[in-house]
Amino acid sequence: MERGNYWLRARAVLAIIPFWVTGWAAGPAAAQGPEAFYRGKTINIVIGYSVGGGYDIYARVLGRHFGRHVPGNPSVVAQNMPGAGSQKALEYILSHAPKDGLVIGTFGRTLPIAPMIENAKYDPSRLEWIGSISTDTSTCIAWHASPVKSWDDMKTKQFTVGGLGKGSDPEMFATLVRVMFGLNVKLVSGYPGTNDVALAMERGEVDGMCGFSYSSLRAARKNWIDENKVNILVQAALSRDVAVPVHVPMLLDKTTSQSQRQALELILAPQAAARPFAAPPGTPADRVDVLRKAFMATMVDPEFVKDAKTSGLDVDPIAGDKIAELYRKVYATPADVVAEARRAVGN
Repeated sequence: MERGNYWLRARAVLAIIPFWVTGWAAGPAAAQGPEAFYRGKTINIVIGYSVGGGYDIYARVLGRHFGRHVPGNPSVVAQNMPGAGSQKALEYILSHAPKDGLVIGTFGRTLPIAPMIENAKYDPSRLEWIGSISTDTSTCIAWHASPVKSWDDMKTKQFTVGGLGKGSDPEMFATLVRVMFGLNVKLVSGYPGTNDVALAMERGEVDGMCGFSYSSLRAARKNWIDENKVNILVQAALSRDVAVPVHVPMLLDKTTSQSQRQALELILAPQAAARPFAAPPGTPADRVDVLRKAFMATMVDPEFVKDAKTSGLDVDPIAGDKIAELYRKVYATPADVVAEARRAVGN
């Protein structure tokens, strides 16, 4: 009887060996291969602005094609999270979003430097950069009915512009041209997105907007250009955008000192990664790598390129590791240049 009991116990042990060996070999969920992990899942793209603006359009076009290039072919869903000039979405990505590789977000390009020059209380250096669809040029534009028709008009006529919240492109650039160049700009804050400011311009609530991406103007409001409904007052970028009419002055050319120019170059640095996407800090490195590769593969996908062209979007991508390198250099800017930039945006 004792030998029989021993044999029964041995058979029970042998019966469970395949189970625990298989479980040990598979490891925890984080050790899954990317195809097994992403299969049947959904990647959420969090958009820091309301529907219909430039960032929204770029994110939704990306979302239609991105999943094909992620192993396992997950579905992709875009969700808008407007607030505080897209800072709400950025803070969600930094602090609250799941860190599993199933969330990426897009937000205002100038937010990564806001802690340097505007006392923002978050740390964008922790972001896991996935990539940027394009570089861009910011502009100040005026509705055709406004008395402001040119850069020089802003010196003598009040120019009322719409803003999206502290730290956003429109508020930063409106403050910049008022403080650094002494122009007569009045800021009306609180709009959820550029689309809302555009509607306010059409209704006559504001004269125009500063920090309006030229790519957004062409993608979402091309009729404004074709029908001469807006005047482009100035373009802001590190180099001239050949798509912008040649008579439109460069903001850099309006500087009057080397220190002023260096400060403006710091403020304009984010234009190089103008349509950024990032994952939360703490996302596993292998999944960040998967998302970065999928992003760059999407950028050369003929269907994506065709969709982007149909939507009027510029595609001039920058890889996630290059964005990380860009901001490492930006965050190493000398203190005196940072101080000049802070003064330029009213801080």
